[in-house]
Amino acid sequence: MDDAAAGDHPARKPDRILLALVGVVVLLVVVALAVVFTRGEPAPLDAASPAGVVQQYSKAVIDGDLPTAESFLTEGAKGRCRGAYTGEPRPARIVLITTTERSDSATVRVSIVQSSRGGPFGPSEYQIEDAFSLLKVNGKWMIDQAPYPLMACTVVPAKQ
Repeated sequence: MDDAAAGDHPARKPDRILLALVGVVVLLVVVALAVVFTRGEPAPLDAASPAGVVQQYSKAVIDGDLPTAESFLTEGAKGRCRGAYTGEPRPARIVLITTTERSDSATVRVSIVQSSRGGPFGPSEYQIEDAFSLLKVNGKWMIDQAPYPLMACTVVPAKQ
């Protein structure tokens, strides 16, 4: 009786095509992880542009740096300020949608992504679209109105 008839099968070599596919998948996973972990901060926009001012202000608000955030507000915005928005956690990220620039005013539309603290199924994210209104003050763009979740200042006007 020969070995094949007795149920002994010679060891099969791994399929080269399968090994190649597994190698490609592993390579793609490594590249994807490298992209995600090296992405870092978004590129800074021109600090003198309306979108750049909104980017700097939003970063200051998200970082909790209220004095820096306040430095981007017009005197009118500071006069209308009622302190920092405290109803929800600070926004997780701000995404630029459009910028409309005029000679002495600008509108910057953004998407504000926030995370809720939790619920029966854990944390969740939601987003809203809103706009910043900017005015040119002494040749410099200043925020005159910020979306409510991003309104932050340290000066609260005295009651009259």
